Amino acid sequence: MKQGYIFEYQNENDFRKKERSVRKYNMLAYKKLTFEYYPSIRNGEFLGELVSQDKNTKSYELVLPTDEMFVKVHGEIKLHYTVYEDKNIVLLTNITPEGILEEGHRAELTAYKGVMISKANPEKDMFKINLLNMMQNK
Repeated sequence: MKQGYIFEYQNENDFRKKERSVRKYNMLAYKKLTFEYYPSIRNGEFLGELVSQDKNTKSYELVLPTDEMFVKVHGEIKLHYTVYEDKNIVLLTNITPEGILEEGHRAELTAYKGVMISKANPEKDMFKINLLNMMQNK
């Protein structure tokens, strides 16, 4: 029987906060991550783009499904992880975009036209959303 990979965390507390924020604000991405991507990665089926490779490690970035408008305003939600093939360990390092996910964990975020906006820069986010809506309407 093939041995699966074990998940470890670079900073588990920080990673779990971002993961809970994804669960709260983007349920589709969370469901895919939990029920499709994590089991595949545990079974040795490494998903996403290979971004770097060393002797015994490979680093990947996996884009999670999200709303197109969210991507344009905040960026893609990506899972970053490193695989240690010789030790059968997957090190979950980060989920990005960090700013909005960390802020979403600290405080309740509001939505504007269906996209969550940060409390730190609400005017900037609303401007981006309005601009993108104007560009789509033309």
